[in-house]
Amino acid sequence: MLQPPGFRQDSVPTSLGSIVYYSVDRSTALGAQSSNPQLFAAHPPMVFLHGFGGGSSAYEWSKVYPAFVPEYQVIAPDLLGWGRSNHLTRSYQIEDYLTTIREFLEQVSPAPAIVVASSLTAALVVRVAVSHPGLVRALILSAPTGLADFGQPYQNPIARVVSIPGVDRLLYSTAIANPVGIRSFLEQRQFAQSNRVAPEIVDAYLASALQPNAEFSALSFVRGDLCFDLAQYLPNLTVPTALLWGQQAQLSSSTLAQRFAELNPRAIKAVEILEGVGLTPQLELPAVTIGVIRQFLAELLS
Repeated sequence: MLQPPGFRQDSVPTSLGSIVYYSVDRSTALGAQSSNPQLFAAHPPMVFLHGFGGGSSAYEWSKVYPAFVPEYQVIAPDLLGWGRSNHLTRSYQIEDYLTTIREFLEQVSPAPAIVVASSLTAALVVRVAVSHPGLVRALILSAPTGLADFGQPYQNPIARVVSIPGVDRLLYSTAIANPVGIRSFLEQRQFAQSNRVAPEIVDAYLASALQPNAEFSALSFVRGDLCFDLAQYLPNLTVPTALLWGQQAQLSSSTLAQRFAELNPRAIKAVEILEGVGLTPQLELPAVTIGVIRQFLAELLS
C-alpha cells in the first residue's frame, strides 16, 4: 500500500471492477505513462504482480521495481480484491483473475509486457500467457504454484474452518487482519528469517488487510477456491520464462522448480534457487532479487 517516491497512483476499469496501479509520475523526467510509441520502444513495459495472502498488495514488489524505472515502463497493480483496488463481496474464482489480469495487461501495455509475478499469481499469469501469448514478452516467476501441482491436493489446516459461514469472517478479523496476525504470518510462513520483517512491512500489509471487504479475496485464497494444477499448463507455455525460488519457501517447495523446468525446457530457460530466503525474496533480500532479475532479463531478451 505504501507508494514509493516518484510514483503515482492511477486505475483502469475491468469487467469486475477497477484495478489501481502505480507507475512513475508523468511530471518526472522519465514520464513512464504515455501512449507515445517511441517511449514504449525505448522503455518496454514491465509489470510486477503480487501474490496472494492476508494483506497482499503491490507493496510486495516496491523494494524491487523502482530499480527498473530507467530502462522500463514499470507498472505495479493491486490486483482485484487486494490493496486499493475494488473488492468483490463474494467468493473469488480462478476465472475472475484470469479475466482481470488479461484485461489489465491489454489496457496498460500497448506492447507485449515483461511480467514479474509471484506465487499463485505467477501460476495464473502462466495460464494467461498460454491463452494470450501476444500479451507477454517474457515471464519472471517467483515460486510459481497452483497449490495443487502434479495432482497433489491443496492442503491447509484451516481451510475447513474458513468454509463455515460467519466463522470465516470472524477468523479473518481476529487472526489475520491485525498487527499480531500479520506479523505472525510474515515471520512464520513468508520469511526465512523473522528479523527481516521490518515494522514498515507489517504496516503495509495491515493497511491492505483492513480495506473494506478485503476478507473476501483472502478467504477465497485460504479455502483453496483459487487452486489448480500448474503442471497441466506449463507444457503449453511458449513465452521465454525464468524461475526464481527461495529455498525455504513454505507454500511451494523449491523442489518444484526443477520439476517445472523439465516440463518445458524450450520455454523455461533459467532457474535460480536462493538460499536462506522464504516465499518473498523481493521483500526479504530485495537487492539480491534485483540482481537475479537483471540476469534473467539478459537471458530471456537476448
